[in-house]
Amino acid sequence: MRASRMVAGTMAAVATLTAIVATAMSVTGASPAPAIPAVRLLAATVPVRYVALGDSYAAGAGAGDVGSAQGGCAHSADAYPAQWARHHGTASFTTVACDGATTSGVLHGQLAALSARTSLVSITIGGNDAGFSHVMKTCVFEFWGNACQDAVASADAFIAGTLPGRLDATLRAIRVRAPSARVVVVGYPDLYDLSRSADCIGLSTARRTALDRGADALDRALSAAAARNGDVFADVRPEFAGHEICDPGNWLNSVAYPFGNSYHPTTAGQERGYLAAFAGAAA
Repeated sequence: MRASRMVAGTMAAVATLTAIVATAMSVTGASPAPAIPAVRLLAATVPVRYVALGDSYAAGAGAGDVGSAQGGCAHSADAYPAQWARHHGTASFTTVACDGATTSGVLHGQLAALSARTSLVSITIGGNDAGFSHVMKTCVFEFWGNACQDAVASADAFIAGTLPGRLDATLRAIRVRAPSARVVVVGYPDLYDLSRSADCIGLSTARRTALDRGADALDRALSAAAARNGDVFADVRPEFAGHEICDPGNWLNSVAYPFGNSYHPTTAGQERGYLAAFAGAAA
């Protein structure tokens, strides 16, 4: 049963109850109480059981406040799933997001966290399938020729040809395990504000442009997969606009140690970028 059917059933019950109360009021002559919005009734009667899936962007790499690793996967208390759960009084919250996770890792290692009772799922995935860690290392450390642009072009070809099938298989498997859940596919930010690149030290504008192009291709694939599977896509790029690398007060780490934290959101990026985008899509 899709979430929409569960909502429709609950709304019908609310409408029936309202009609009964109105009839009773008319018989007794009493004044009806102010109407309670159905959305508020729904929130009070349907507990949120939230499971977060995905890779290092969902686990909170680069945001700090990392607790003890669970199953070899470290999670930041500032990652957007943990922040959302704290702010919304969930009936249950589980995160199995993990640094380095691919769609295969989700299918074979993370889906066990889901059940028929799960009502909300978030997933940020696809960057590792496309080899973005390799792309970023190439763009940062290989200074000669067109190695960076070639690596991005290779990732783009994978995103266009192979990734859609992997995303579809992942989202279908999530639906089987959590048939009534609202599934939110959360994307990736552009890394650089290219309008400020000329005054920003580090990589060349050509390399920054290539990296942003790769992120945009990945987001297009994620958005299309969500649409094909009846899920919701949360685009974080508008939230990060004006807060990318090269912007003052940016919300993304540049090259950092350990390198796995590089190009990941800071605590501010998780809260003001990812959390803001996810909260709108999860409602």
